[in-house]
Amino acid sequence: MAETISGRSEEEFQDLLRRLELALEASQIGVWQHNVNEQQLLWDQQMHKLYETGLQERKVSSDVWMNALHPEDVERAIQDFDAALATKGFYNSQFRIILPGGEVRHLRSRAHYYEDAEGAPSFIGAEWDVTADVLLNRELSGQKAIAEARAVALEHSRARIEHAADHDYLTGLPNRRYFDRRLAELRKDASIETLAILHIDLDGFKEINDKWGHAAGDATLQSAAARISGAITANDVVARIGGDEFVAVLVNIGSIERIQVIADDILSRLRREVRFGNEMLRIRASIGVAVGKTSGTGNLLAESDVALFQAKKLGRNRVEFFTPQLQSDLHAERRLADELRLAPMLRQIEPFYQIQVNAQTRHIVGLEALARWRHPVRGLLSPVAFLKVADEYGITAEIDAAVLKRALADRAAWVSRGLSPPRIAVNISGRRLADPDLIDGLRALRIPRGAIAFELVETIFLDEPDEVVLANIAGIKAMGIDIEIDDFGSGHASLIGLVKLKPKRLKIDRQLVTAVTVSEEQRRLVGSIVEIARALNVEVVAEGVETEDHARVLAEVGCDELQGYAIGYPSCESETAAWLKSAEASTAS
Repeated sequence: MAETISGRSEEEFQDLLRRLELALEASQIGVWQHNVNEQQLLWDQQMHKLYETGLQERKVSSDVWMNALHPEDVERAIQDFDAALATKGFYNSQFRIILPGGEVRHLRSRAHYYEDAEGAPSFIGAEWDVTADVLLNRELSGQKAIAEARAVALEHSRARIEHAADHDYLTGLPNRRYFDRRLAELRKDASIETLAILHIDLDGFKEINDKWGHAAGDATLQSAAARISGAITANDVVARIGGDEFVAVLVNIGSIERIQVIADDILSRLRREVRFGNEMLRIRASIGVAVGKTSGTGNLLAESDVALFQAKKLGRNRVEFFTPQLQSDLHAERRLADELRLAPMLRQIEPFYQIQVNAQTRHIVGLEALARWRHPVRGLLSPVAFLKVADEYGITAEIDAAVLKRALADRAAWVSRGLSPPRIAVNISGRRLADPDLIDGLRALRIPRGAIAFELVETIFLDEPDEVVLANIAGIKAMGIDIEIDDFGSGHASLIGLVKLKPKRLKIDRQLVTAVTVSEEQRRLVGSIVEIARALNVEVVAEGVETEDHARVLAEVGCDELQGYAIGYPSCESETAAWLKSAEASTAS
């Protein structure tokens, strides 16, 4: 009976061993025992498969294991084993082996310290291949590193995009978007009591772009940005908000005098020439300043813009401070400009005529059409009341065109009444003279040859006139319209420009005419102008003839025609018609 039980127990034990071997083979886990004193290993068949030894023996020299270890992992693997042996504890290690074919595999090894009945020490453990796990973890780590690198790159890109969105690409200064946001923040800051905005506009920048190109313009803007930034503190803000417009915000500047010093310093810095290649570029600047408390202040930027407009009106290259009166004056001026824009369409612009006579015979030889504005509320306004506004707001071309059309209509009415009107001189602005469509527009008016003369103010005729201007002047002459130079001698014209334009006549500025009766020097000067004109086959008209003495002296020095209050005052259409009728009757008799 005992033998039966014993046999059954042995059978069950062997069955258990077979099951364990199958489980180990299925899991590809190798079992080993290391007898420490003998430096001998006991390996099962799965261990031989892991190491691809090709052996069958259970007993294996420890050199088999040592020789299979990857050279870089030998030291660490031995240290792990020695540490477990020293503590007679748990052995846990992971290392690489090199198979006979050269393939590298990653193994994990774990074992427990064990002493047999005789006290001989050994480790009994297991090993399995973790190469797939290692490679997967390595790939995951690589992907994580890539993801982290991409996240860093994305953050850098976002930062660059935000910086680009808030800064001017050319100068590196904050742009209008950033400036508006920063100004709002400053106004909410309880520690800030006052803000001053300096609105800076470069004078002459367009000329630099036109003459030397956009590269020169870019160099000028970069230099201006650096110079403005150098004039303020780190607590202040400088931004480029337009093509050649900059703003500086000064924080808690104690006094107007201090602001004036800073603004003057900026002007001084900007006056220095900018080197561009072999050229030295010169610019100036106009500055408008607005100052206010952070609590309850108005729109400081708009106010600084009003002050800037005033600085430009007063001649540029200067600093102007905003005041409520300046705001009121500007509003009134803008209302006047708005009304003036509508005036030509509403036929409120009409010509008054001043006669021009032959200096010797005193016969009427011409008329000058002078613009008048018949304002619905303020009555008849002379050019003094509106031409400056028209020029500042770019309305002169429309006024000139309206005067020309009315003058042609008046002339047609006079002809229909049997009169023979002389030529009529009409002003033409520089803006209109530079219009590429000017000639087509004039042809549509069907202007009779010899009926009209165009007066060019001296300030628009230069040594090097624009090609479009020269082409328009040639087209005007081809239509039988005379070209006259107005205000000659006021300091802008040159003989070179006079030769290029070849006008029919020039009008001596009234400032030179005024003193001819009392100054021999002025008489000689006017006489010299007459001689030059004759050499160029150009007729001379003297305007500003106030007295009979003026008329006599000017005739003596050789002027061809006379115009002024001594000859006749500007008159409306009906009065001028009466003048012409009387003159024709007098000539006939």
